[in-house]
Amino acid sequence: MKFQSQNKPKLTFIKSLERFLSTLHRFDELDMNLLFELTKDGSISVPALSKKLDINASVLYSRIKRLMKKKLIKKFTIVIDDSLLGIGVKASVGINRDPKFKDSIKKKLLETPEVVSISEVTGRFDMLIKVYAETLEVLHSIVIEKIGKIEGIQNTETFVELQRIDKDPVYLKK
Repeated sequence: MKFQSQNKPKLTFIKSLERFLSTLHRFDELDMNLLFELTKDGSISVPALSKKLDINASVLYSRIKRLMKKKLIKKFTIVIDDSLLGIGVKASVGINRDPKFKDSIKKKLLETPEVVSISEVTGRFDMLIKVYAETLEVLHSIVIEKIGKIEGIQNTETFVELQRIDKDPVYLKK
């Protein structure tokens, strides 16, 4: 009995890894190369991408269309330099809340322009939100005056982003 209980977490991990890998197997090497190139530069033209990948442009058009239909590609977007818009401070705010106010808190947070994302999480917080502000003083005001006064929020803890380095997900590595 003890032997089985020790192996159960390992078996669960292996099964979830197998499920993850089987999901990836629905997409071939061309799909993955296409995703890799598009994440580096979503504005690249199909003819330029065709030359780069050495694949016929009509094949790439149909692949992109198929990946969009399968919802693997959700949208094409841009990356903005927030500092040029005056955003000098980014922070994550952990929130503990009264469960009875879950929906109204989410609604109020969505109405707060400085809140750019909301995640419900496990752990010591019920929610983590991402907040953008011009300065630390403005961030302080947002957290105290706007977020902290929302009915049902019990407490908050703010984590100011000092430095950020993004990396490509492992499945996009060539």
